[in-house]
Amino acid sequence: RQFLGQMDKPDVDALEGLSPAVSIEQKTTSKNPRSTVGTVTEIYDYLRLLFARCSHPHCPHCGSEIVAQSVEDMVDILLHLEPGTKILLLAPIILDKKGRHDQVLERIRKEGFVRVRIDGAIMDMTESPELDKNRRHTIEVVVDRVVVKDSLRRRLSDSVETAVKLSDGYLLVHFVDQERDQLFSEHAACHRCSISLPPPSTQLFSFNNPQGACPECSGLGTKRYFDPELIVPDPGLSLQEGAIAPWATRHSIYYQQMLDALCQHYRVEVYTPYKNLPKKVQEVFLHGSGEESIKFYFERDDHRHDYKRPFEGVIPSLERRYRETESYMIREEIEKFLSLQACPSCKGARLKPVPLAVTIQGLSVHELTGLSIEKTHDFFQDLRLAPKEAAVAERILKEIRERLFFLQGVGLGYLSLDRKAGTLSGGEAQRIRLASQIGSRLAGVLYILDEPSIGLHQRDNQKLIDTLRELRDLGNSVIVVEHDTDTILAADHVLDMGPGAGVHGGEVVYNGSVSGLLQEERSATGAYLAGRKKIVVPSQRRPVSSAGKDCLRVRHASVNNLQAVD
Repeated sequence: RQFLGQMDKPDVDALEGLSPAVSIEQKTTSKNPRSTVGTVTEIYDYLRLLFARCSHPHCPHCGSEIVAQSVEDMVDILLHLEPGTKILLLAPIILDKKGRHDQVLERIRKEGFVRVRIDGAIMDMTESPELDKNRRHTIEVVVDRVVVKDSLRRRLSDSVETAVKLSDGYLLVHFVDQERDQLFSEHAACHRCSISLPPPSTQLFSFNNPQGACPECSGLGTKRYFDPELIVPDPGLSLQEGAIAPWATRHSIYYQQMLDALCQHYRVEVYTPYKNLPKKVQEVFLHGSGEESIKFYFERDDHRHDYKRPFEGVIPSLERRYRETESYMIREEIEKFLSLQACPSCKGARLKPVPLAVTIQGLSVHELTGLSIEKTHDFFQDLRLAPKEAAVAERILKEIRERLFFLQGVGLGYLSLDRKAGTLSGGEAQRIRLASQIGSRLAGVLYILDEPSIGLHQRDNQKLIDTLRELRDLGNSVIVVEHDTDTILAADHVLDMGPGAGVHGGEVVYNGSVSGLLQEERSATGAYLAGRKKIVVPSQRRPVSSAGKDCLRVRHASVNNLQAVD
């Protein structure tokens, strides 16, 4: 209201029976670089909730699964093993650390434990093993050795509690016959890497929240960098001719003398095309000479000043000026040489390593949003969770599946949830809003759509028409401004404006059913639909020059729904 202003009240006493109206225009949903298809449709909010409640965390360093369990959980799992299974209950005390660890071994002996496993070998504490202080050692106390059976609950519970208390929350179970270990933990922590994980929360999976966002790119997934191809747009030019674009407009004596000094030092000609310069010299011009000092001079009138210093380089110089300047004009000028690249830290995933190591059926939230909506829908249709998790996730999954189904229904199955909202066409953005409206299940509303078939492939037209019919069947009125043949023929009622376009129109040419429109003589729309008029395909096409100057060539298009197109 602050920006729209107030409308005048109508000159009537009363209005009755009008439906609330929702106008779905063709416009890009958001220019915000943080907005994605997932956030606009609210599917990402449900994904964050699902990952916070029903996921499996893994260590971001070693990849091992991390499960926080109570002592009761551990005992239950062990009692469910096959009866007769021989197991050792171990308390991990030292993990891969150098030293003799005499004090640790003495403490274990004083507390009454008679066996210990050191570097995989079980030893008796009476042997008093001496360890090499220069080697890494792993020490685990043997708390108990048992054969699994139902009557063992109390003893097992006491032993597990002792091991957990001794090792600050960890229990290592060694299966004697299988020669394998299984780690249990009271914490969401990796014992191997000695790191603790924060409790999973919805904020942890949000790239708009400091808890989850990659600190390098602040959750944007991209970083701006100075692009060598923008700095040297035409390598065929020489240095003198302005091959280095930031210097091309600089005509001061200082820049000319610096260029001469650099060329003298590296023994290259100032008139040599940039692309013919040695790679090392090109690298120096762009990134600087490092520790290597170069003899520069400044000469004006009768005075000459010689000095030696390393050359800063064009890119470091631009970075410094961009960082230090307070001038909006200079900043805008420097931005011409900036390009976007995937964040080197998160590789475009937008999140920190910890949330990226949390998975559901082997997929992280980033990998899941990178799938097409069609594949994501199939994933959730086939998703099977444990009974406890399924009870928690039931309503979350219902919302996710419905929204994905509606997006497929409007022909957007090829999009991915991590697609930036600013890259969508007007028609795509409109159909996303349309799918959201269907998901809201409103009734008694008047929907007005502006050419929803724009940008839609012909094979998906029927999907869109079915969606509009579903909107109608919920008890809504749907008005569509459209020129598409399939949509007009599928309409319950047609209002044809004309007879021509612009100043030649403005009249209601026809008002009624589709069958009547096909018979209407005044209607150009009806004439084309009925086949009385048609647009003839030209028998000849305009010639294209052999040099290809009239052509726009597309090379290596390989993003979104374009794959390897030339």
